[in-house]
Amino acid sequence: MPEKSTHVDIELWLDKEIIPRQNSLKAIFWEILGEVGNSVDPESLKQIHPASLGAKLSKGNDLLGYPYQVLDLIRDFDRKEGLNIRVLNWFGHGLFLFILLGKNHPKAPFEQLRKNDWAFDLSPTPWEYPETLRKGAFTNSPTSGDFKKSTFYQWHKPIQISGEKIAIEDKILDELKKLIFLLS
Repeated sequence: MPEKSTHVDIELWLDKEIIPRQNSLKAIFWEILGEVGNSVDPESLKQIHPASLGAKLSKGNDLLGYPYQVLDLIRDFDRKEGLNIRVLNWFGHGLFLFILLGKNHPKAPFEQLRKNDWAFDLSPTPWEYPETLRKGAFTNSPTSGDFKKSTFYQWHKPIQISGEKIAIEDKILDELKKLIFLLS
C-alpha cells in the first residue's frame, strides 16, 4: 500500500476563488435541472407510466469525491414493473441520461434505444455510476444473454453540452423528448 502524502497543499487551501466558483457552477446546474424538470409535462409522463410521481431534484457532494446532481422523472424504481428517467450531472465526469426499466415493464424499446446511441448497462445493481461510466460496465450491442442475466434494464446516454445555460437546458430537453417519444 502506498504511503499517504504528508504534504498539505497550502496554496489550494488558501485559494479564496475556487470554492465560490464551484458553488456558483453548482447553483447554475441546479437551476438548469429545475427548469428542465418544470418543462416536462407531467401528463406525458403519466401516459408512459401511470404510476409516475413526477419530477424530483436531489444532490450530493461525494460520488467518488465529486459533487453530483440528479433530476428524476417518473420515479418508480421497482425492478420488475418500474420506470425511471434520470439526468445525472456528475462534476468532473459529465452529464448523462439514464433510463431504468423494470424487467417486466411493457414499454421496453430495446432496439430503438440501441439505434439511438444508448448503451445497455451491465452492472448488477442500478446507479453504479463509477462501474458503468468509469470502468465501462456497458455494451453498445446488448445480446439476449445480457437481457436474460439482468434483473432490471438500465440504459444510459452521455449528453454533450457547451456554452450557455439556455443551450444546455435545450439539449437536455431535446434528449428527454426523444426518449419520451421512444417510450410512447
